[in-house]
Amino acid sequence: MQTLTVELGERSYPILIGSGLARSPEVLARHVPHRDVLLVTNTVVAPLYADALEQALLGGARSADGADGAGSTGGAGSAGGDGRGPMARRVVRVVLPDGEQYKTLATAQRVFDALIANRYGRDALVLALGGGVVGDLAGFVAACYQRGIDFVQMPTTLMAHVDSAVGGKTAVNHPGGKNLIGAFHQPRAVIADIELLRTLPDRELSAGLAEVIKYGLIRDAAFFSWIEQHMDALLVREPTALAHAIGRSCEIKAAIVGRDERESGERALLNLGHTFGHAIESATGYVGWLHGEAVAVGLLIAADLARRLGRVDVALVERLRTLLARARLPVQAPPIGAARALEYMQIDKKVQSRRVRLVLPAGLGDATVCADYPDAVLADTLAAWFGAVPGSTAPSARTAS
Repeated sequence: MQTLTVELGERSYPILIGSGLARSPEVLARHVPHRDVLLVTNTVVAPLYADALEQALLGGARSADGADGAGSTGGAGSAGGDGRGPMARRVVRVVLPDGEQYKTLATAQRVFDALIANRYGRDALVLALGGGVVGDLAGFVAACYQRGIDFVQMPTTLMAHVDSAVGGKTAVNHPGGKNLIGAFHQPRAVIADIELLRTLPDRELSAGLAEVIKYGLIRDAAFFSWIEQHMDALLVREPTALAHAIGRSCEIKAAIVGRDERESGERALLNLGHTFGHAIESATGYVGWLHGEAVAVGLLIAADLARRLGRVDVALVERLRTLLARARLPVQAPPIGAARALEYMQIDKKVQSRRVRLVLPAGLGDATVCADYPDAVLADTLAAWFGAVPGSTAPSARTAS
């Protein structure tokens, strides 16, 4: 097991990376010591891992199952009888619908209802078992409930392993834009069990690789080259390759978050590609595009804009395009129209004084936040990628080429 630390003083926490962590009563007893646990998961993950996790939480005993299904809660558990686990626990399960379109206040309300109905206090803990949607939403609820309770991230997607589970950003979406309602609330721990990735659909694996590639692009040219050399191994989920990709990605993010927790400066670099990607997700109603797929296209748009501004050469753009395509990620944007894309970009969290600040590559392994670009160059870039008007003949959807 590899252990990294997000250094935040008294609020520092570990990132545990290894195999079998989710079924280890010892690991759970140490990092989830609370008596009352609310297990938040979704309809895809629950049938695969929720029962085994509850059994491990109870030290080998089963909790009384409630009715599974969207928004349902499980019943209370009792202490395990083998002495391996923690003291008597109560584990309640909430199973949410799967998909970015459900990362809303309405869905969060169902989690709040479960906490309140079961009379959970400030000494309770929310355990997020799922991908980025589950982690973001469960963390947001934990940040708000009784002004903040503990939570632990147990990611089940590569995207969550390397990005959303680390750093304490929690949020829900609004029809006006992605992640507009949220809070910074750091987890107690991140338990990254690589075994949970074996059932991940190939498309979801590729989506996570977009974030892995991003880390090399913004901070580590040698890591970018390593990804190029090991892409085939990553796609077939070779454990050693996955462990290295996750570990290095988390190292980079943990270091940046430790220096800039609330994104007042350096942490904005982690949003390379996201301003454009979030516009794609918002304009398409969070349906049809996975977050990582939208980020992949956003990385390319950012690189292309940097090329037009003379910050990088065409060789870097083409190298990035080739790697994204090898990762089975899209390299073309949907025809949402430049004006509509810009409209969504203008409510991005990095906007200051009504000016969209963009994260742009400045070379391989280097990126900067830029607000002094000519508006005409941005307009030309958006038109080239998204089309001049909605419905124009721009490249379509998700097929990599």
